[in-house]
Amino acid sequence: MKKIFIIFFTLFSFNSFSQDIKTNFTIELFEQAQNNGKTVIVHSWNKFCMTCAKQKPVLVKAEKDFKNIVFLSYEQTKHKDIAKYLEISYWSTIVVFKNNKEVAREIGLYDKDDIYSLIKKGI
Repeated sequence: MKKIFIIFFTLFSFNSFSQDIKTNFTIELFEQAQNNGKTVIVHSWNKFCMTCAKQKPVLVKAEKDFKNIVFLSYEQTKHKDIAKYLEISYWSTIVVFKNNKEVAREIGLYDKDDIYSLIKKGI
C-alpha cells in the first residue's frame, strides 16, 4: 500500500507542475525577433522535469522584469524539430540569442540570480 501511495503521489506531483508550462516557440517568431534586434531567451523543458518546473516561475518573473527580451519555450520531447533546429539536446536548457548569434547556454539552472545573470549576457 505504501508503494502505491508513493507512486500515485509522484505521478500527481509531476503532472501538477507541468500544466502551466506551454510551448510558444515557433521558428517564425524566433527569426522575426532576431531580425528585429531583440534578445531571445529559449527554454527547453519536459513535463516530468523537476528542474524545468523550478525554472518556470523564475522565467515568468524575468519576462516581467526584462521587457525588451523575447521569451520562448518548447517541450523538448514533443518538439524534436525545434530541438534539432536549435541544437539543444537536453531538457532544462536555457539559451540566450542576440544579433542572430547564440551568446550563452546553460543546462539545469534554477536559481533566480543564476538565470538572471545568464539573461544579462544578452543585453
